[in-house]
Amino acid sequence: MSIHKEGRTLLFWLLLILAGVNFGLNYLIPEQETALNVVLLVSVVFYLLILQFFRNPFIQLPNEEKLVFAPADGKVVVIEETTETEFLNDRRKQVSIFMSPLNVHVNRSPVAGIVEFFKYHPGKYLVAWHPKSSTENERTTMVISHKSGVKILVRQIAGAVARRIKWYVKEGTPLAQGGEFGFIKFGSRVDVYLPLDAEVLVSLDEKTKGGRTPIARLK
Repeated sequence: MSIHKEGRTLLFWLLLILAGVNFGLNYLIPEQETALNVVLLVSVVFYLLILQFFRNPFIQLPNEEKLVFAPADGKVVVIEETTETEFLNDRRKQVSIFMSPLNVHVNRSPVAGIVEFFKYHPGKYLVAWHPKSSTENERTTMVISHKSGVKILVRQIAGAVARRIKWYVKEGTPLAQGGEFGFIKFGSRVDVYLPLDAEVLVSLDEKTKGGRTPIARLK
């Protein structure tokens, strides 16, 4: 387990601010012991909540050509057949995973391959489970070309709380299966668009682990 690079600067400054607040209050109102203890307890709990959000567990990268792994920790909120209109322009099986603020927020590649297409879209901040969040919210779209020729589309979607999507890829970037490609701060959703003949291996409300839970099997 380590702390993700996206959180290190924030955690450093937050620690300084909270320490400064507590030291300052101890200097100004040393006689208010109960109040000082409450402030200290709230500071510690708040810092630990932010700290756990940026945790980055070490995982053994999978190497299963026929399997598609979850791109994120979270809960499966959508399994449906739909038409993808941005790049693939065909019918697909969509599997969507919602990340709460308590989940690990590292985004991992579901398959090994080359990034064929990548685009960032500014947009709204509807709640992540809203049906229109996939097309109207701030988001990124990434298409991974598998060596078999299959194309998998992965979409990071910001939510009502999550206001910052980070990505570490561009067109032409090679990705290992389970390799990190992005991060979404403070809870959101990731959609995966699979071929129609893919066998979905998860069910609604099932919990997933990024890079560890198989969500589908390619034909």
